[in-house]
Amino acid sequence: MQSELEQFRAMVRSVVSTEIEPHIDAWEAEGIFPAHELFPKLAAHGLLGLGFGPEDGGEGAPLEYQMVFSEELGRGNAAGVTMAINVQMHMATPSLAQFGTPALKAKYLAPAIRGEHVAAIAVTEPDAGSDVAGITTKAERDGDDWVISGAKTFITNATQADWFCMLVRTSDEGGYRGMSQIIVPADTPGFEVVRKLDKVGNRSSDTAELRLDGARVPVSNTIGEIGRGFQQQMSQFVIERLSACFSIAGSAEWALAKTRDYLKLREVFGEPLERRQYPVFKLTELSADVELLKALNEKMCRMLNNGEDITREATVGKLHAGRTYRNVADAAMQFHGGIGYMEESWTARYYRDARLSSIGGGADEVMLQVLARMDGYTV
Repeated sequence: MQSELEQFRAMVRSVVSTEIEPHIDAWEAEGIFPAHELFPKLAAHGLLGLGFGPEDGGEGAPLEYQMVFSEELGRGNAAGVTMAINVQMHMATPSLAQFGTPALKAKYLAPAIRGEHVAAIAVTEPDAGSDVAGITTKAERDGDDWVISGAKTFITNATQADWFCMLVRTSDEGGYRGMSQIIVPADTPGFEVVRKLDKVGNRSSDTAELRLDGARVPVSNTIGEIGRGFQQQMSQFVIERLSACFSIAGSAEWALAKTRDYLKLREVFGEPLERRQYPVFKLTELSADVELLKALNEKMCRMLNNGEDITREATVGKLHAGRTYRNVADAAMQFHGGIGYMEESWTARYYRDARLSSIGGGADEVMLQVLARMDGYTV
């Protein structure tokens, strides 16, 4: 399979270098990329359907192919676009693929795999971020419809999305109980994108606030079992963390290679930086961190392919990946010196984009809490 993977990697690298890299500066400046133009181009190569079965219109490829795709996306210094693609493939659609009815998958999943629909995941609320149990957006049943009211925020792909995989309360049970995942089409009356948010980094990815005021959608839009939404979302979060580990490994490896090349060129006190012990040792240490992340990624692929639970591994990976990403970004800027602090340098965008890795998709502190509880602590 290794030779086939390398052929696949070469194909993905060609697609990224053709369809993303030439446009990323303009997309960053505009604060958005044209998802409805890019996604069909990715789908034409089978990329958006890698992790989905042929019965749903996907490729049914081993997980290693998703890993390679994410790594190559990470190599282009286009974190915003990478995040949007990960939302489409690994955050908004896994629950639908696993728990959705055939009719629901035909209506929403298949067009997403073909790149015709842009999908988004809507969990976070103004007063409930990492504390998913604290969400208050409510869906009340009225005959064959849900009537939904509430607010969501920090929603990636929101201004372009055709539909949202939304976690809402469907009963008065508190805490983790009584939630459901519901597909909410963007053109639903009573639903609106309130405003696009202005972020520090990942600027080519559109992020927005949502409001629902009596938005009515069919009960048949419920993904899986009513009242099991929290549990389904937790499983979806695991895949989200996995995708972050994949893309960060590729991104960090790329940034370290570029920084090593710069050390050969930049002279300080009469000799290249590559002859100075500290920067060399620092980059070597960071390379070891990336190598450990890649080894964990390969382990998670093997485990998932064997049907094993990777909750712990994905949580450890997300924590390690976020810190590694930030450390690589900091070192790259430091060793580039003054030019690294200029917007004309690749390090400026990379530094801004990297900071989200320890906040989005589950903050470092949440990863530590999950791991502590798995170790028997009661924090």
